[in-house]
Amino acid sequence: MIARRQQVAWALTALLAGGAACQAQARHEPGRPGRPAPPASTRGFTLVASGDIVPHDSVVDRAGFDAGGNGRDFRPMLAGAQGAVSTADVALCQLETVHGADPGHAGQRASEAPPELAAGLVATGYDSCATASDHALDNGPAGVRRTLDAMDAAGLGHPGIARTDAEARTPTILRAGPAKVAHLAYTYAGDGAVLPPGQPWAVDLIDEDRVLADARAARRAGADVVVVCLHWGTEGQEAPDRRQLTLAKRLTAARTNGRPDIDLVLGSGAHVPQAYEKVNGTWVVYGTGDQVTGDASDDKGARDLRANESTLARFTFAPPPRPGGRWEVTGAEFVPQMYDLDAGRVVDLGQAIADGADLTGVRDAIRDTVLSRGAAKDGLMMGD
Repeated sequence: MIARRQQVAWALTALLAGGAACQAQARHEPGRPGRPAPPASTRGFTLVASGDIVPHDSVVDRAGFDAGGNGRDFRPMLAGAQGAVSTADVALCQLETVHGADPGHAGQRASEAPPELAAGLVATGYDSCATASDHALDNGPAGVRRTLDAMDAAGLGHPGIARTDAEARTPTILRAGPAKVAHLAYTYAGDGAVLPPGQPWAVDLIDEDRVLADARAARRAGADVVVVCLHWGTEGQEAPDRRQLTLAKRLTAARTNGRPDIDLVLGSGAHVPQAYEKVNGTWVVYGTGDQVTGDASDDKGARDLRANESTLARFTFAPPPRPGGRWEVTGAEFVPQMYDLDAGRVVDLGQAIADGADLTGVRDAIRDTVLSRGAAKDGLMMGD
């Protein structure tokens, strides 16, 4: 284990040297000098999505160290993902926690995030972060308000929780090149959470009818592509559970005028990587795993390294041949990642292996899980 950690730290030296150049890159826009945009009628877009951000004590302490004792800086921690995130047309993440009441102590529990996190995610290139989770109500309505205020200040979208009924009914719609992408998010209630009295809209709970109604409303609001993020699954279980499989089939089967109501399903919540699968012609990511988190243990109390493994999902969409048709996925990829606890860094495993780190076993284990439901036959590839 010590040798493995030393190899990861060594690989990170090379990764971070290249990461500085990545941080200087701007999101590609049509007409960028040297990269002329194709005609709007033929140009598609790329979407990337990562797993849960869980700011345990060790994560927050590392961000404080990286800030030199002046607040917290999450940018170095996320630099290993920035190349893939910042070059996509739209990038999505998952926030497991709400923001704490006291900036000096926020993050001391797994249920709180520090105020600098949202800014760090935006600096990495993320456009919107799903906020529906089983921890969304850990600090009640005040926690919801603090979280969304911080995300608004940073310019980060935030479907899944809301301060008002009107906000809950307004879909998050993002620009992705020539397309408009709706980002919707829902969770199963957990840890005995009860919706605040008189505020049934505070957190979007998973209900098949509600999800489909919202997807159709987003389409009427102008969305070309509807992406649904679901915080679901059995924690620590790599195989999707029965509820995941059943709901995925029902959501992807729903159609209006022959067009699928949902174009992509992205899952999180199991805290380990899970399979990708094409269901009823629509891609479903059952679980991306945690992109950033601290130590975790299995049900026997043993350290579970899978909790620090994840994938970055990347999908390329092409426009329909006729207005009003479906934007089709023409490229589906997963990028294996891990969060190195000692270095406090997100590691792109492909890059780390190319730089000499002996992490092929970790990468291959993630690959085998992701492909365990036959996604390779539908064209899913492991990306760089």
